[in-house]
Amino acid sequence: MQQPIVSNPPAGKPSLARYLWQEWLRPTGEALLLALLNTTFAFTTVGVVGTSDLPNLHPGERLVVPKYQTWLHRFGIGSFKRGDLVVVKPPLTDPYAIQPLPLLGQFGVNFRPFFIKRIVALPGDRIRMEQGQLFVNGVAVDESHTVPYWRSLGQLDTISDRANSDAWPFRQGQTGEYVVPAGMYFVMGDNRSYGGSEDSRAFGPVSLDQIGGKASFVLWPPFRRDENGKWRINWRIMGTPEGFRVLEPGRP
Repeated sequence: MQQPIVSNPPAGKPSLARYLWQEWLRPTGEALLLALLNTTFAFTTVGVVGTSDLPNLHPGERLVVPKYQTWLHRFGIGSFKRGDLVVVKPPLTDPYAIQPLPLLGQFGVNFRPFFIKRIVALPGDRIRMEQGQLFVNGVAVDESHTVPYWRSLGQLDTISDRANSDAWPFRQGQTGEYVVPAGMYFVMGDNRSYGGSEDSRAFGPVSLDQIGGKASFVLWPPFRRDENGKWRINWRIMGTPEGFRVLEPGRP
């Protein structure tokens, strides 16, 4: 005798709470979690605000920062090198370390921004600056990536406290060569005009924990007008200037 086919009873309508959880809250939460993990451990982007890295970075540009490199370095795998452009958190003692959040700043909502700077000296390096000329381990660094630009404009700073290492504020009266402490990095902006960059010359070296990553690629905008008004492709890799590459061991 043929047995009757009994189908499962139709499920009742899900509750509003269950519907919101399954269709909205859970997917949104998962997407936010993945985005957080990505920007914390994989990649993120940062925007350039201000002119402290002219002529190599321009206001409004956006750079890709591989965050995984920093995590590897913190576990002793690889290291940052002289000439790397990095994003750093300045110490809280710096007057620019806390900034008002756009639109919400008027209500007292602040944030701690990243600075984009170039590593010019590593832990243990001896560094000094005389009339705007940078010396690392006794070698005058060829900074052709930035100094000629400011000299051509007549704005190269050679006289201020920033341009002469004996007068760097954080040194508190110390003179002579400065030795970068173990685990610390000395960073400077490419803007070498008077007051053009807030960097380690003012607030001292930064620790590895303060470095958020290496700024490796300009992502936005894809096109930009050059000094002659002509449009050109703006995508570019932020390489290491040759003046810092020659400081590496084994190079002439």
